[in-house]
Amino acid sequence: MVQYTITLTNEEDKALSFVAYSQQEWIDNAVHERCRVAIDQICQICIEKCLETGTQIPGSKEAMVNLAFDMGWVVPAKDKPIPPPPAV
Repeated sequence: MVQYTITLTNEEDKALSFVAYSQQEWIDNAVHERCRVAIDQICQICIEKCLETGTQIPGSKEAMVNLAFDMGWVVPAKDKPIPPPPAV
């Protein structure tokens, strides 16, 4: 399991308290929801690639995420090529 730490300025903490009953709970919920969406996207890619390649579709979302990364069907955002800026 991976653990991350976030640091807020006093003003950021005050601002977040204005919109969230619990800053920690809001942060946890925001990150877990974004992860859920990414997992669903990765699973869709994994299913499509498994069907294309005749690979057995894993039986869990966790296994689909691992397979998609292991096969190179998905990569971390930092490893994606940066598209050139639009022509003017």
